[in-house]
Amino acid sequence: MLCMEPDIALTPILETAGLYREIIRLAGEDPNREGLAKTPERAARAFHFLTQGYHQNPEAILKSALFEQKYSEMVVVKDIEMYSLCEHHLLPFFGKAHVAYIPNGKIVGLSKIPRVVDAFARRLQVQERLTFEIRDCLHATLNPLGVAVVIEARHMCMQMRGVQKQNSITTTSAFTGEFEKDATRREFLSLITAKLA
Repeated sequence: MLCMEPDIALTPILETAGLYREIIRLAGEDPNREGLAKTPERAARAFHFLTQGYHQNPEAILKSALFEQKYSEMVVVKDIEMYSLCEHHLLPFFGKAHVAYIPNGKIVGLSKIPRVVDAFARRLQVQERLTFEIRDCLHATLNPLGVAVVIEARHMCMQMRGVQKQNSITTTSAFTGEFEKDATRREFLSLITAKLA
């Protein structure tokens, strides 16, 4: 009996669970074995949770908490935990996103920035595109003086398979407006690397 959750439709779960059952069989296991009997459903629910970003609208997330405010200094939200799935191997990559913008008459509720990161991260992704998508969404929706995004992530497709480099970290960055100027970019990079006492 499938355990129902209100945010996940039953039909896609059933279909995906059937596919996971077949994958387990093709791997050489018995999907009816006690320890695996409920695995297809659990894996299906996990997969749909990890790809829920396809059903979220990042622009609407930002627009739900926009406020008029005269503030023209940098707003930085750093160390945002981020989890995604590599579109090449369906293996996780995870790390931290650092996001900043310089308002141009409007500010956004701070919790919306991590929500936007999640909305794009919880899709089949590559880190480079994820970085651009976050930047472009903030830039188009907030119309700020500039946006900066830096993502640092560990990729299981590099650590668990392939080159198997356990300590490698991939860093990507994307900037618009004022952050394309060296001084502003340096200030942002200084802020995200600084540790508060």
